[in-house]
Amino acid sequence: MRYFITLSYDGTHYHGWQIQPNGDSVQQRLQESLSTLLRQTVEVVGAGRTDAGVHARMMVAHFDWDEDIDGKQLTYKLNKLLPPDIAVQEVKQVSDELHARFSATRRTYHYFIHIGKNPFLQTYSWQIPFALDFEKMNEAAKIILEYKDFTSFSKVNTDTKTNLCDLHEAYWEEVSPGQWRFTITANRFLRNMVRAIVGTLVEVGRGKIGIEDVRQIIEAKDRCCAGESVPGKALFLVDIKY
Repeated sequence: MRYFITLSYDGTHYHGWQIQPNGDSVQQRLQESLSTLLRQTVEVVGAGRTDAGVHARMMVAHFDWDEDIDGKQLTYKLNKLLPPDIAVQEVKQVSDELHARFSATRRTYHYFIHIGKNPFLQTYSWQIPFALDFEKMNEAAKIILEYKDFTSFSKVNTDTKTNLCDLHEAYWEEVSPGQWRFTITANRFLRNMVRAIVGTLVEVGRGKIGIEDVRQIIEAKDRCCAGESVPGKALFLVDIKY
């Protein structure tokens, strides 16, 4: 039988979701806790691979188990065992054909930027010391939606078989005075993709590149043409659809 675990985590102290040989990961902590409670080694498969320092308001993982499990009881026990920066919201049985990663149809990320110094935002938002033209950044974001090949925004030398993604939305909005949020939704994302897109849009907002330059960057299919990767601390995986 297959079970889905819905969880959230603060990624500040982790080397991302995926198990690393020389660093603490969310997947490792979840597997260890689950294996302890079920008294047998259990492997979990996540819906994606958030990078080091990146957070998740919603992550989904699955594991297989031969017996019936009381989801509410297991949720309670996992939360007692897991560290404070990882929380499980639900454990439920699903169809054996459902896959946490491959069955997901849409994923949504948020990226936060604030203008000027703010001690109450610095942990989960990227401070920008200069003004940005968010209207132009939104125009550039619309151009991104026209494309499917995002090689220019992907980390190089990955094991990904294709760099094609179906984007559904990409836009900036002011959520409070001086704080802006970028929302981007797609069927899948490449490694480092969101942070590279944000870095490129910030260059548009600063006037370093033009709106139409974004089109040339995408069509170049070269990571060196795009903007720098922005800090991971302001990036959140917020929703996954199946």
